[in-house]
Amino acid sequence: MENNRLPDGNIDSFDLLIQIVKQLRRPGGCPWDREQTHASLKRNLLEESYEVIDAIDSEDSSSLVEELGDLLVQIIFHSDIGQESGSFNISDVIRTINEKMIRRHPHVFADVEVSDAAEVEKNWDNIKAQERQKSSQSKSTLDGIPAGLPSLSAAQLIQERVVRAGFDWEDVSDVLDKISEEISEFKEAVTDAEKLHEIGDILFSVVNLSRWYGIYAEEALRSTNKRFRDRYVGMEDIAESRGMDFNKLDLKDKESLWQEVKRKETLP
Repeated sequence: MENNRLPDGNIDSFDLLIQIVKQLRRPGGCPWDREQTHASLKRNLLEESYEVIDAIDSEDSSSLVEELGDLLVQIIFHSDIGQESGSFNISDVIRTINEKMIRRHPHVFADVEVSDAAEVEKNWDNIKAQERQKSSQSKSTLDGIPAGLPSLSAAQLIQERVVRAGFDWEDVSDVLDKISEEISEFKEAVTDAEKLHEIGDILFSVVNLSRWYGIYAEEALRSTNKRFRDRYVGMEDIAESRGMDFNKLDLKDKESLWQEVKRKETLP
């Protein structure tokens, strides 16, 4: 069996993490870690990313430190898998992002002058577009949008891309009219396929409304999900404190509890 002792003496924390992952994945290491592939770790990468978001939302610095570490481990794992296959390593990952950050900030690392953050964002988008043209045979404005992106996020990114290309409503009132139009079309839908189609159109139009007001639709819905969950749990807690079986309450009593919980809320 190979010696799996970690390096003695002083070693940088980042280098130590790299060594830990390497030893986990080498003969004599952890059987589970050794079996992992880029594909098998996709779920872990997603879960760790969302746990980082939860830590940010909870404003818990200790939790954020821990979750960012868990996310960093995923990057190290994929880099080690890449090194084993001879395709890339962690140095390639870091070098690539260093080059990209410098290239996309010419107002800091070159001679480009900008007046405000909006101009920075515009330059960033132009540079990204140039990068897409160099790396792909297709030149579509919509190239490079990840297929695995959550649907609300993907819809908003699609809309932001086409808007930069000059394809947008003239006024937000047009967006509101479009939502009303899509709801009317849903009411007229007959088949399940038609209803599926129209619900998608409604959601896409609502995301567009979010974009018009500078609201990230994914964040808005996540906030609503949390608010609904908190209210529902609050209803259950009140019912239990009063000796009531929540599941046996009729709809009128549940609505009364819902309103009671809402009255106790304070807007952020």
